[in-house]
Amino acid sequence: MCQHQPPCPKADAIDHNAARLVAYHPEQGWGLLCNQVIVFDDSGELLPDGRTPAARRPQTELTAATVTTSRRAA
Repeated sequence: MCQHQPPCPKADAIDHNAARLVAYHPEQGWGLLCNQVIVFDDSGELLPDGRTPAARRPQTELTAATVTTSRRAA
């Protein structure tokens, strides 16, 4: 359950990729969002139930600064 204020969007929401980044593994090319969605550096996504939604966002580079910012705001 998300403890952020305002709460992160659920995994099945249209804006699910707006959830906060809670883990980042740049050496492997992926990050975990608060709503359990896994995002990949190539803009792919994996939902908690195993589905892969069609890419609808431009490629976004995950950075250590993003993780640091997300952790400070948590």
